[in-house]
Amino acid sequence: MKDMHTTIPSPIGPLRLTVADDGALTRVDFGAGDVSDDPRFAAAAAQLGEYFAGQRTAFDLPMRAHGTAFEQLVWAELLRIPYGETASYADIAARIGHPGKARAVGLANARNPLAIVCPCHRVIGSDGSLTGYAGGLASKRALLALEAGALSLL
Repeated sequence: MKDMHTTIPSPIGPLRLTVADDGALTRVDFGAGDVSDDPRFAAAAAQLGEYFAGQRTAFDLPMRAHGTAFEQLVWAELLRIPYGETASYADIAARIGHPGKARAVGLANARNPLAIVCPCHRVIGSDGSLTGYAGGLASKRALLALEAGALSLL
């Protein structure tokens, strides 16, 4: 199986998308790379555009994230955080049945291969502070503001 890559523009900088042969989205990274017009990218690019325009609150894409069983558990819980809401690392740890493993949740969150689509930007510190984000804290702040209806990114 050969993964395909493309880069799409976004209001928070270029996003590099990766899809598998079967069209499943396997990565969304921050940064530029090659551009491809392969039709397997069309749905992800369109849905990300709708998200940034404030017209989409959930993604409906075939996705396949590779990670450990614990990472998969954390990423599945990230998908349950509603649009416009946040949860702390401790909240996520408790929800997946591993209270006290907030740091492990933080590591799994940092390894999330599907930025934005699997909303790791919705995870914050227990004190409400914004913590690290692969796209930078300014991007995290912008995504949370977009979802709160306080900012238009397009």
